Amino acid sequence: MRDDAPSPLIRLRRRVHFLLDSGGVGDRAARNVHGGLVALVILSVAAVILESDPDHAARYGAIFRAVEYVAIAAFSVEYALRIWSAPDHTLYAAMRPAQARLAFVVSASAIIDLVAILPFYLSVVGAADLRILLFLRLARFFKLARYSPGIRSIFAVLETERKALAASGIVLFGVVLFMATAMHVVEHDAQPEAFRSIPASMWWAIQTIATVGYGDVVPHTAAGRVIAAISMVMGFVMLGLPVGIVATAFAEEIHRREFVVTWSMVAKAPLFSTLDASAIAEIMRYLRAQSLPAGALIVRRGEPAHSMYFIAAGEVEVELPDGPVRLGEGQFFGEIALLRKTRRTANVRAATPTKLLILDAFDLHVFTQRNPEIGRHIEAVAAKRSEFRPAIREGDLREGDLREGDLIEAEIDPRDIPPRADAP
Repeated sequence: MRDDAPSPLIRLRRRVHFLLDSGGVGDRAARNVHGGLVALVILSVAAVILESDPDHAARYGAIFRAVEYVAIAAFSVEYALRIWSAPDHTLYAAMRPAQARLAFVVSASAIIDLVAILPFYLSVVGAADLRILLFLRLARFFKLARYSPGIRSIFAVLETERKALAASGIVLFGVVLFMATAMHVVEHDAQPEAFRSIPASMWWAIQTIATVGYGDVVPHTAAGRVIAAISMVMGFVMLGLPVGIVATAFAEEIHRREFVVTWSMVAKAPLFSTLDASAIAEIMRYLRAQSLPAGALIVRRGEPAHSMYFIAAGEVEVELPDGPVRLGEGQFFGEIALLRKTRRTANVRAATPTKLLILDAFDLHVFTQRNPEIGRHIEAVAAKRSEFRPAIREGDLREGDLREGDLIEAEIDPRDIPPRADAP
């Protein structure tokens, strides 16, 4: 063992951090841990909701208590393990272990984790009102944000657009204040109780601008009806403003993430790794997406090859003579088909529900015709790659097919190849 190799305890800590914070990408155990925690959050929240009904509480009280005890035990262990593994978190990697753990404890996600288990321990010591405990127990619902990329994206959007949302809120308050003042002036004599002051008139302004219109307070004068009509029209405009801000920013966030992921996959392919940013961005325009269920056949052995594939999500299984090989998110296969008229030398199936990004040989041909210099560069890179002439093994296709095959050992990360049973 090297002197700088991590100790078993550090390796265990890193593994715990991966299981809790990786999102389950590429690891079955991590996916199971995250799936179990998500299921437990949903189950515990459902138990809290159903327990609020006296009939359900009397009939299923023992089940609700069992769910609560299991959830508290699991969330307590999770909270402790997250604190212990905090030094391996990317955000705290530059800190000393004690500093990293302190920084994690005061983070928003850690506070939510603490709130999720706090009601139980407070109820044990009898130090809180039961209504407060009920509210805090429901707060564990927000733990789902940690396990959902979509919810995290929404929070990121709200953080990014907080100034614009605050500005729209200020403008909305100004409209409410102005309309309430106008209605107080014109309706005070007609309805002294309903519009006795500006604060009292703001109730009418809020429900009118929100287009709720309970009908408990309505204008009696002609001027009041005009102000009410203007308030309703202003309500449509003002309430649509924050919705538009969030929707636009959310779409941009999703597009930005997909762009970064796609860029990294394309740039990692040897044929394109030395291209500049503008050339890679141009190639990305030709990619098309395809979603496949688990077990679907992507390419068939012996068929003409005409595309290369980038794995955006999921896993595929390449059926090689030495045994199946799995390729996961961020990897690719079939690149030789872009430059040679080949036949597939292996079957490839979707091992899990998979999303692929496909680049057809025809589209790359169009691209290289429009950019001859880049086309010559890609050809030069391809010509230097020895994997265009793989060794022939027993059981493969004909020699000509194998030499021109597009699914070859050089496109597969050796770490993905399972060891043989007779390996030393």
